[in-house]
Amino acid sequence: MSARNWGTELDLSWISKIQVNQPAVLRRAEQIQARRTVKKEWQAAWLLKAVTFIDLTTLSGDDTSSNVQRLCYKAKYPIREDLLKALNMHDKGITTAAVCVYPARVSDAVKALKTAGCTIPVASVATGFPAGQTHLKTRLEEIRLAVEDGATEIDVVINRTLVLTGQWEGSDFIKTSTGKETVNATFPVAIVMLRAIRDFFWKTGNKIGFKPAGGIRSAKDSLAWLSLIKEELGDEWLTPELFRIGASTLLSDIERQIYHHVTGRYAAYHDLPMC
Repeated sequence: MSARNWGTELDLSWISKIQVNQPAVLRRAEQIQARRTVKKEWQAAWLLKAVTFIDLTTLSGDDTSSNVQRLCYKAKYPIREDLLKALNMHDKGITTAAVCVYPARVSDAVKALKTAGCTIPVASVATGFPAGQTHLKTRLEEIRLAVEDGATEIDVVINRTLVLTGQWEGSDFIKTSTGKETVNATFPVAIVMLRAIRDFFWKTGNKIGFKPAGGIRSAKDSLAWLSLIKEELGDEWLTPELFRIGASTLLSDIERQIYHHVTGRYAAYHDLPMC
């Protein structure tokens, strides 16, 4: 992500005074999840907006250049064109926010997007993903190689030992999880993170981005996340520069819901092939 807060002095005394009202956070999370979602054309509009926040991701041990190529094609054409035409949105340039791959697959993604005539950013996990337990020199070299191959965004896995020992560092984006844990993006944790972003903005004037990742699979989930961002941080955070959703299967369900809105029936899997 682009740098925004370089040079801001980190006030550790302020951080050490932070307390979390856990019962209140849990109540707020339940409220968000229990809320009825918008319907009909309003739902379709919000789902199309959700598409533009997705970091379309493949982080499998058997990734190849061919499946990365298909991923990139889907990132450029996330919703079937006839469905977009039915919504009069075919000329709006709707794409995902980025594609996210392992460092070794960055060059494949850059080549595929260039061939498709697309300027979608390529993001890469790095620095010993997903555990972050590698030597600093190795972590930095992994970033350097990913950038050299064309990555413009790096999802850095922090060394959690530093966090647990109070050795904090700054960031332009914060992410709930790697998506490789047993528990990943949850609303209670997200609420705490979003309010920390809000407090930091009030204190310094610097806007920090937020990315939930892992376990976000349904269109309904995506609407809940957008609602949470809107209510906790405001409309100015509803932009790909400040909000992303890390997901590999979410787009499929969003497209199925769009299909249902347009046709009145649910699509079979072969109707909406996903990479």
